[in-house]
Amino acid sequence: MTPDILCIGSVLWDIIGRSNAHMDKGSDVPGRIKRLPGGVALNIAMAAKAYGMTPALLSVVGRDAEGDELVAALDRMGLVTETLYRSDDLPTDVYMAVEGGNGLIAAIADAHSLEAVGDKILRPLSGTLAGWDGPVALDGNLTADLLSRIASDGRFAAMDLRIAPASPGKAERLLPFLAHPSATLYVNLEEAGLLLHRRQTDAAEAAEALRARGLFRALVTDGPRLAACAHLGGVHAHRPPEVMVTRVTGAGDTFMAAHVAAERQGADADTALQKAVAAAATYVSGDTY
Repeated sequence: MTPDILCIGSVLWDIIGRSNAHMDKGSDVPGRIKRLPGGVALNIAMAAKAYGMTPALLSVVGRDAEGDELVAALDRMGLVTETLYRSDDLPTDVYMAVEGGNGLIAAIADAHSLEAVGDKILRPLSGTLAGWDGPVALDGNLTADLLSRIASDGRFAAMDLRIAPASPGKAERLLPFLAHPSATLYVNLEEAGLLLHRRQTDAAEAAEALRARGLFRALVTDGPRLAACAHLGGVHAHRPPEVMVTRVTGAGDTFMAAHVAAERQGADADTALQKAVAAAATYVSGDTY
């Protein structure tokens, strides 16, 4: 298969516990626990595949039983896995989250293998993917050092680079991309505030402020409130439709994938944002893409 988007970052197993009950610290409630393929880069890839794209994955997966199961599952989905770095001595990473009726309660990301392997995951860019000029989805689970090197790497200078921070705790790793000539950042309002070092009141204000800091393009979401895109042509904003929230993990990744796919299909900036907002709302409601 010939890919039309590269997804660089975390590829792992998600262990997600979900309950409809309102949860606080120490809550012990009935619910469901599932193991699913996940990780920011993989979530973006799976969503992009659902929107008709052919993603290739640049990440690390261990040569352990969990890794073999994961790669087999990705192959069945039709994702390009030949670009994965398979490690003999590092285990397959894992993410664990607990979600209640009131949203995400807690999560732990064990992405130590991704951090340890460093730039080995980029080897295909000097081999089978040399000269790549299509879109690249990059996630903030990479180390701060590797992200900084990517931001100044000439191979990425002209790429259509789309970046997600992975979590608010990793948002500031993306500061080097504020000066990148073609980077698009997809952040929520909290992450935008961390990058700007001041609290933001709404998505449109935050997106404009990121542009003012030198960013090529900014997309900012704020849960059920206004989402905005600031770019050279101005600012667009849309409010998501009201839905019953049944899941939250992966919503931002779905938003990014839907936005990239819409633009690749010829949508203008306003329409692409509208489609991304609708896709994220559909995702959190538990319906299919």
